Amino acid sequence: MATREKPPTLGQVMRGIRSRNGWTLKEMSEQSGIPVSTLSKVEHDRLTLSYDKLQQVSQRLNIRMSDLFAEQSDEAIPQVTGRRSLATLDKAVRVTTDNYDYFYLCTDLRQKRMIPIITRIRARSASEFGELVHHPGEEFIYVIEGAIEVHSEFYDTVVLHAGEGIYLDSNMGHAYVAADGCDEAVVLGMCSSAGEGLMDSLMDLHG
Repeated sequence: MATREKPPTLGQVMRGIRSRNGWTLKEMSEQSGIPVSTLSKVEHDRLTLSYDKLQQVSQRLNIRMSDLFAEQSDEAIPQVTGRRSLATLDKAVRVTTDNYDYFYLCTDLRQKRMIPIITRIRARSASEFGELVHHPGEEFIYVIEGAIEVHSEFYDTVVLHAGEGIYLDSNMGHAYVAADGCDEAVVLGMCSSAGEGLMDSLMDLHG
């Protein structure tokens, strides 16, 4: 049985982009706005990029945010069954926002119908969180550590503790914040959508 190749790191993806364009590190720096020293560390997997910097690279190089998570093959993706991907935090892609630290799992699989995410929730109130978010599909959230408040557009606020979860329509405005007396909480989220482009919709939310 063939051995499954490891998913590309951000450094490998960035190096691949530079190689395909025939750029030196200096030229890549000029195109992306990322300092040469930072690019070198990223390419050697000694440093990752914050969400803001990933967004900057995406905009200035005119590529999708999701393309920085795993390289897209030039060949057509075969419609096969039996896919699998092992989820570990050390292989997760981290995205940090004002309210959350996201750890995207199984990013080596393309065109997923489900997006698994470990999220550290740092926002402590609905006012601190800001406007409720909307995106296509449905999601399930399971509390691993701490407790959270679930705010939604059509329902009263509910509090969930470790070992409890909630399933909801993601098109409905919603927000998760740390519950009273809890500085932070950790949850496992599973987002799904029947349509394509779920990952890009989630990336847009981070902005």
